Amino acid sequence: MTELPALIAAFTTLFIIIDPPGLAPVFIALTQGMNAARRRAIAIRAFLVAFALMMVFLFLGEAVLGFIGISMDAFRIAGGILLFLTALDMLFQRRQARREDSAAEGQAEHEDDPSVFPLSLPLIVGPGAITTVILLAGEAQGIADLGAIAGVIFAVMMIVLLAFLAAPAIERALGKTGLNIVTRVLGMLLAALAVQFVLDGLRGFGIGG
Repeated sequence: MTELPALIAAFTTLFIIIDPPGLAPVFIALTQGMNAARRRAIAIRAFLVAFALMMVFLFLGEAVLGFIGISMDAFRIAGGILLFLTALDMLFQRRQARREDSAAEGQAEHEDDPSVFPLSLPLIVGPGAITTVILLAGEAQGIADLGAIAGVIFAVMMIVLLAFLAAPAIERALGKTGLNIVTRVLGMLLAALAVQFVLDGLRGFGIGG
């Protein structure tokens, strides 16, 4: 996991799942009417909470699976299927519609501070991100690998923070059509990565070599 190709694969998977460009317009909707300082404070708080949650799942997620008797290979197959369904949602734009619905609900219920809900959870740290982090932790061979994965998570979270801070500019630059194109391309990549997770899980059970 400390090798460059593995780190790039981990970064790509997590980046696609969290989808910082897709979160930018949701952040704008949640912070509409707020001044720049307030928006910046919410973005930083969402970043810190989301990163802390990711660390919890990185270091404790596999232990929880072991406690309830689920093997990593079984989780890889289930996780791959879940990620594939997420990819389909991205390809057909259903995911963004659900995010916008969650954002609207969160704004109504937590209008003063949406940083924890719905930004950190479930928009940033959703089921797909949790699954991905646990799968990556399952491939780690020691503390160095876990540290490398933590570094990847931090890098992706920093991109999310930058996307939040630059959200108005991103929305103007890409436009609705540009955001749709980016989401669909990321969906195709995620579908391929999801299939690879399933194949790895099957291989662990001695199926398919």
